[in-house]
This record gives sequence, structure tokens and C-alpha cells, in this order.
Amino acid sequence: MNSITITKKDEIIMRLVHYFITEENYTPIVVRGVKDEIWLENSEAYYKIVRINSNYIHNYEQFKTDIFKVKNVMKQIKKKTVSLSMKTLNLFLDINNEVKINNEKNITSLVLDNGTSEKDLKKIAQYFPNIQKKLIKDTEGLDLILNVTEDINVKTEKNNRIYEATFKKKKIIITYILMAICILLFFLTYILGKGSLDALTLYKFGAVSSDAIKNGEIWRLITGTFLHAGIIHLIMNMYSLFIIGTQLENFIGRTKFTFVYLASALSGSLMSSVCNPAMSVGASGAIFGLLGSMLYFGYHYRLYLGSVLKAQIIPIILLNLFLGFSLSGIDNMAHIGGLFGGYLSIMAVGIKGKSTKSDRINGSIILLVYWAFLIFLLFR
Repeated sequence: MNSITITKKDEIIMRLVHYFITEENYTPIVVRGVKDEIWLENSEAYYKIVRINSNYIHNYEQFKTDIFKVKNVMKQIKKKTVSLSMKTLNLFLDINNEVKINNEKNITSLVLDNGTSEKDLKKIAQYFPNIQKKLIKDTEGLDLILNVTEDINVKTEKNNRIYEATFKKKKIIITYILMAICILLFFLTYILGKGSLDALTLYKFGAVSSDAIKNGEIWRLITGTFLHAGIIHLIMNMYSLFIIGTQLENFIGRTKFTFVYLASALSGSLMSSVCNPAMSVGASGAIFGLLGSMLYFGYHYRLYLGSVLKAQIIPIILLNLFLGFSLSGIDNMAHIGGLFGGYLSIMAVGIKGKSTKSDRINGSIILLVYWAFLIFLLFR
């Protein structure tokens, strides 16, 4: 039977990895072509990347080469995760004392003399204050391996459950109900009125009208978003609602989806009423809100949805905003209002496993301020 030899350096690495994964919510990432290095990622942290390098750095030229490699890997991760900024905490465990270490832009390099000594912990504590209390110190050898492995497995299993619960296929209900209401009202405009292209009929059914809203008919802020002018308008919006709505409802659940949709509809109608005195109808403001929510959701899951974010969500938003400004007859202010409303509303309700309590509180406050500002402009 072969005995397991655990070096001091191995123990240091295990203690650090255990801390960053279990206490700071980092996850290991695979970087091709590296050896004796561990890369950890947390897209929500100030340092999105923590790199632990146990390779021996014997001179300054080797240090500069190492930093060059770090920059290249950062570019790859930044591109994959659609991150606007990328800061890395670069930890060296084995380096010649004569090598002068200097920080580069977005890269903070620290040399750990003994890995987990009080002196070393104070260095890391500048950026992660909890490490002095939370780092495992009283176990070593095989016991350390067992403890670290068990804790990381528990943490990983918890994260996997959240991921599976978020992305597994669910029964879609709310999106179809919203589509059914829009389609029903479309036919009722012909049965009970003069059709969906008749302005008086749309007004009677609750179209968005800034003058009527100012006179107290505030329900129009919602009812108008379920009405459509013509079959083409209806088909385009229902197709968009089907594609985007089913995905978002599946990701965030029915209750949150309902709130996001109605909040987006309200936001779009308010912005339209402030900027456009003419009567308006349509679900496009609410649909843009769903796009805004998908943008927020995709950004927080960009490790998995980074390509979708770049290739689909962002281009669709930009293209539709461009068309809205280029073509006549499109209420682009409703689109913009709904987009912001959707982004803020999902921030307010939060994303399971990603949003903190402070994130939800901040989102709720900003959303209420946003609505209050639009209402002030409308009724001033």
C-alpha cells in the first residue's frame, strides 16, 4: 500500500481553496496549459479571480512572464463571462526573496511567506477580512484532506441544486395566460367595438392615454399593455412574448415572473405617458422589460450564458431600440421605460443563489424611486 505524502505547500493550498470556496463563494475554473496553479472565480466579488500559484519563481524575468500569462488568462475569462472589468488577486507560494514584486493594472500580487501564518493572513485580510477567523488552522495531514473535501462537496452540492432548480424545465403557465388575455381582448375589440384599429374602441377598452391617466384613470397604465392595433402588431408581440416569456418564467418562477412583467408594463406605460401625449397600446414595453430582466439574469449567470448574452440578448435589445428610433409609429419611449423597469424589478425580487438581501433592497428602492420620478413628471 502506498502512503500519502502531504507537503506543507499542499496543506497551504487546501486551506486557501477551502476558504475561498466555502466562505467567499468562489468556484474552481479550468485553465488549459497551466500546472501547479489553481484559479477560482466569483463574478460577484471585487476580485473576480483568485489565482494561487505554487510554481517556483526564481527571478524577475520569470515573474514578468508569469504576469503576462495571467493577463492572457484574464482576457479569456473576461471575454467568456462578458465582464466589464476583471480584477485578480494573484497569490505566490514559492518565490525567490530577491524578486521584486510589483502590482499591475487590475492584478494585485501577494507573496505568502509561510502560506497561512498570521503575517500572511494579515496580507490577505486587507481584501478578505474574514480569512483570519474562517481559515482552517487546527487540522493537518489526512484529517485536513477529509475536512476540506467534505466541506467543498457540501458547498458544491448546494450550488448544483440551485443551478438544477433554476434551469430544469418547468411547466409554463403565466406566459400563456398573458398571451391569452391579449388575444381575447383583440377579438373582443371586433365583437364589442369597431376593431383593433379603431382609436375610439381602443380608448374604451383602456388604451394608455396621458390625459385620461392624469384625470384619474390610472388602470390604463396596465390595461393598455394588453391591447394591440392590428393583427401584425398582435402576432409580433405574441411571438416575442412566447420566446422570451417562456424562458424567463422557467428561470425565475411564476410569482417573480408575474411581478417583473407587470412592473415592466407599468414602467413602459409611465415613460410613454410622460414623453408621448398620443394614445398608445401594446405589450412591447413589458416585453422589453423581460429583455431587461434577461440581461440582469444572464449577467449573473454569465459563466454559463455568456455566449447567449453576447450573441442574442444584447443584439436583440440594441436592434429593436435602433428600429424604434428609425421607424415611425413605434413608441420607443415605452420600450426604454419597460427595459429599465424590467431590469430593476428582477433586481428587486432577486435571483436565487445569486442575489443578496442588500441587492434586493437596493433594487426595490431604485425601482420605487424610478416610478416616483416618472409619476412626478406625468402629474406635474
